[in-house]
Amino acid sequence: MDDITFAVLGTGGIGRRTLDVAQHKEGVTPVAACDRNGIAVDHDGLDVAELLDATEGNIASAPGDDDDARTDGGTTAVKQHGEDAGVVASAQGEPTETPIQDVIDEAVSENIDAVLMALPNLTHDFIPQTAERFAEAGYEGVLVDVLKRSRVIGMLDEREETFVESGMTFVCGAGATPGFLTGAAALAAQSFVEVEAVEIWWGVGLKSGYEDNRGTVREDIAHLDGYDIGTARDMSEAEIEELIDEHDGVLEFHDMEHADDVLLERAGICDAEDVTVGGVLDVRQDEKPTTTTVSVTGTTFDGETGTNTFQLDDCTSMEANVNGPALGYMKAGVRMNRDGRYGVFGPAELMPGF
Repeated sequence: MDDITFAVLGTGGIGRRTLDVAQHKEGVTPVAACDRNGIAVDHDGLDVAELLDATEGNIASAPGDDDDARTDGGTTAVKQHGEDAGVVASAQGEPTETPIQDVIDEAVSENIDAVLMALPNLTHDFIPQTAERFAEAGYEGVLVDVLKRSRVIGMLDEREETFVESGMTFVCGAGATPGFLTGAAALAAQSFVEVEAVEIWWGVGLKSGYEDNRGTVREDIAHLDGYDIGTARDMSEAEIEELIDEHDGVLEFHDMEHADDVLLERAGICDAEDVTVGGVLDVRQDEKPTTTTVSVTGTTFDGETGTNTFQLDDCTSMEANVNGPALGYMKAGVRMNRDGRYGVFGPAELMPGF
């Protein structure tokens, strides 16, 4: 397979880790990246080390927290930390008022193979609307996201005809959960003729802390009891840090709205209502606060009830389990796209390429 060129939308925690991990993956070359104020492009391959240095601490915050906020053509409002921080501080970067549109234009004109949308989905329709913009511009490659919310999958399905007409392949929910663990559940289910329950319990220790993972943590807070995506989006930085302090840096989640459920259902593994997702996030420690486990319970062909369990080693980091699979699913998506398979696909419908 030929080398894959790709762009990254967003250079917060997920975007920066993707660029970093790409240096250790064969056959993938990052050629463009953007944040809310700038874009860097080099079709021979970005200088990742220099770009990562420039984007250190370049994390989106809540709209309205700072007067130095910009918008992408009225689509998003975000905060820039520090004067001229982020991509515009890179020797490869150029300032822009419309970073998403600039990446779309670059992807279409230069035939970039894939685009990873490393952006928190802090409004339900943001990623689907962004994907639609790529399709309407005539993009014929692959989009990959690491979205979490179940209801977003339906919004993508509603746009599938547009994606097909464009010649675009969309791989949704391609991180850890949903993503890596969704695929593991689909494999574990093969022992059974009927799946009764899928339980996903994850543990994440953020060695870089809240400061470098603001968007991800804010999106996770929306899954806590008493919170939703609107309240989490509107919280100030001080309110979030106060919440984290109240829990000593450890947030525990139960019955999350995670897209593993609908993605397993669309792959024919089980009903969405039979899937539960929860986990523990520690924003102050490197170590995982709990072992990440997928348990699939079902009935075998001979009438026995059993449980298959898939467990991640505690030494594997969030970078390894989110960004590694995201790039692997990107490879699988490009193979499909080159074979003429367009539309919306979930992680249980294809396996990532190494």
